[in-house]
This record gives sequence, C-alpha cells and structure tokens, in this order.
Amino acid sequence: MRVSYKLGLSYLFAIAALFVLVNFWGKSKCNNMAEQNIKLQLRNAVTNLSDTTVSEYYEGEGTIVRIRHELWAMERAMGVRIWLVNAEHNVIADSSDPNGEPGISGNDYDNGILEQNISENVLVDSYFSEPMLVCSEPFMHNYRIAGFICAFTPMSRMKEEASGYMEIMNIGMILIFLALFVIFAAIYFYTVIPIRTIKTAAGEYAKGNYDQEMKIKSRDEFKELSDTISYMVSELKSNEEKQRKFIANISHDFRSPLTSIKGYAEAIKDGTIPYENKDKYLDVIQFEAERLHKLTSSLLQLSSIDSGGLSLDIKSFDITTTIRNIADAFEGICREKKILLRLKFDEPKIFVDADQARIEQVIYNLTDNAIKFSNKNSEIILSVRLKGAKAVISVKDFGLGIPKESINRVFERFYKSDPSRGKDKKGTGLGLSIVKEIITAHDEEIKVLSNEGAGTEFFFTLPVS
Repeated sequence: MRVSYKLGLSYLFAIAALFVLVNFWGKSKCNNMAEQNIKLQLRNAVTNLSDTTVSEYYEGEGTIVRIRHELWAMERAMGVRIWLVNAEHNVIADSSDPNGEPGISGNDYDNGILEQNISENVLVDSYFSEPMLVCSEPFMHNYRIAGFICAFTPMSRMKEEASGYMEIMNIGMILIFLALFVIFAAIYFYTVIPIRTIKTAAGEYAKGNYDQEMKIKSRDEFKELSDTISYMVSELKSNEEKQRKFIANISHDFRSPLTSIKGYAEAIKDGTIPYENKDKYLDVIQFEAERLHKLTSSLLQLSSIDSGGLSLDIKSFDITTTIRNIADAFEGICREKKILLRLKFDEPKIFVDADQARIEQVIYNLTDNAIKFSNKNSEIILSVRLKGAKAVISVKDFGLGIPKESINRVFERFYKSDPSRGKDKKGTGLGLSIVKEIITAHDEEIKVLSNEGAGTEFFFTLPVS
C-alpha cells in the first residue's frame, strides 16, 4: 500500500475516532455539564432567597409585595420560575404573577417535591406544559420550618444548554479537522514527495540511466539518503567504466598471445615455417602460453580476493631472511642485466607479524617490477628499517621512473604507463593490484615515490613482533 494511501487512511481514522469521541463521550459529558450547571443555578437561587429576602420577610423587615417583585425580577434574569410556599404547602408568591395571590394550594400539585432537594421530570399539568426540574429548600423561622422556596426550570433547558456545549465542541472539532489536514498535508509533502523522487530516480538508475537527478531540498534524513544513493550511483558509474576497461584490457591481453600462438602453430603445421626454424617459433609459442598462464593465475587470485577469499595466516617470521631468499631467486636475471641487488637492514634479523607467503609474493612482485624497469649497470636496493613498532620494507630502483600523471594509477588493474607498454611485453598490469590488495588485507599501507628518469621506490609497513 502506498504511503499516500496510508496517510489518507490515518487522516480518516483520526477524524472518525474524533467524531465518535465527541458524539458519544462528548455528548454524555455535555449533558452532565448542562445538568450540573442548571442544578447549581437553582440551588444558588433558592439559597440566596432563603438567606436574604425570605428571612427579612418573616422577620418583619419586608413585605410580600416586595418578595413577589423580586421573584419576578429573578425569573426574568435567570429564566427560572420560583414559588414561595408556606408551611401549609400553599403558594404565597409566584414569580410569574407579581401583582396578586397565586391561588395555588397544596392540593394543586404533588407537594412531595418540597421534601426533596432536587426533583426531575416533575409534572404539574395545571401550571407547566412540560416536565420540570425542581430545586426545593426549606427556610427556618424560630427554629421551625416556616416554608419552602421552589425553583422550576424545564427539563428541555438542559438539552438546549447541552446542545450549546455540543455546538462549541463541533466547531472545535472542525478546527481540529482542518489542523489535522494541514498536519497530514505537511507530512505528505515532507515524506511522500521525497520518497517518490528517490523512487523515480532509483528506477532510472536500475535501467542504467545514471544521469537522473534527485532534487531533494530538505536537510534531513531524506537528503542524506539521496546523497548516499547519488554517491552509490557515482561509484556504480565509475565501477562500470572500470569494468568496461577491465574487459577491454583482458580481451586485449588475451588476444595478442592467442593470435601469436595460433599464427605460429598454423605456420609450423602447413610448412610455412621451415622445419629447421621450428624450435625458435615453438619457444615463442611457449613464451606466450606462459604469459597466458600468468595472466589467468593473476585474474583468479584477484577474483578470490574480491570474493573475500584472501585468508591470512599471521605468524612471526624474519623478514630479512625472506628478502635474502628472494634476492637469491633473482640473481640470474640480475646478472644478465648487470643489475646489482643491494640489501640494507637496520638489524641482522627483524621479526614481523604477517602472512609470510603473501608478503613473499609482495616483495617478489615489487622486485620483479623494479628489475623490468631498471637500466643495465644500475642497482636496486631492498631495505628494512625500523620505525617505532613498525618495520618499513622498501624496494627502490634507479630506472625509468613513473610519469607524474600515472603515479596515482599504478595500483589500478591492467593499468600500464606508456614506458611499461614499451619495455614490458610480458607484464599483465595486475602485479601491483595484487600487492595493494595483500597489504590492505594486513591493515597496512603501501606507497610509491617516483621521479621520471630517476627511479621509483615502493615501501610498505608491517608490525614488528
């Protein structure tokens, strides 16, 4: 279900709940308020009369005429009919007739109402056309009941007053409905619209259209989400571009040796190449086959690293011994190129914590790389120096160097600078990528310093045991 529908249903539910609350609980509450208010008015009226006007009359300080006019004035002011009843239950003053005797005797009504403080739905057919609410209170003179004061108001008055309260509540409810509408509209504007914008853009990204923009103006979690998705898309674009280059490089590096192998094999088979020269071209075929094998092995290793398959066997070993063994392995090729391998160690033995086989591969790749790009009659320095709790391993040559524009890309897969393409026909462009991944897996860093024409130095750190 769409969020907009959920918001709409929530709004309708809130209105329905408020409507039910007002028209059931609120209606009952209004009726109770109206009843209590009117009863309180009646009690106050009869109490005030008992304490003032009627007491003065029985004490000889007032006249019955005065009482009748005061009752008449109170009825006009309060809308309450008032009787002054004597001890014999006869009405001696009626607020509706201030000018004469009421002529209402105790036999004309149910005088049981005089004994109760509040009586509801009282019927006095001769004088009232509808049920009445009656409040009665006796007044005392000389320690005896001298009479009663009765206040009458129609029962319908409570409904009218309750309706007034309900009207106020309904107006308030309408205002609340409008406020809720504004609130839900604001929620819709600040939540659903950004979500739709993000959804639309995500749909375009899924189709490969990375140029779709997400225009989120707010500065909240939606903005953070859109920025995160935008960053992800930029990375996808970059990775897609890298993937295209990756595939193009693989195709190029596979096509070249395969073309040589196919061409020379066919030439030997059909006799184009004289039999006495076949060994020379078989050597070429073997060379290209080894190149393909090396490329395939590197790709498999990188694939294993990318899928989380690079497991490390961390142990303590002497890094100087490892470097000496690697230097011995390159002795033959260095002799051919007249390159001197120099070893420089701060101490004869330096133990580090790392995966020995992986670090051997790193140093081997860096040394092999240094030999490829070194000139004849030059030297390569393999060194280990101590720096605090770290051992800094360095492979430095004095060869071609790396162009300034290529320094930041030497660890990219299949990347080869122009000098590399010219001198290194056997290279895959993956050796430094593998080195970078292995050192990163050790939570260490590898860096490169180079001056074109002056040489290059690769160095990385390992924790000292």
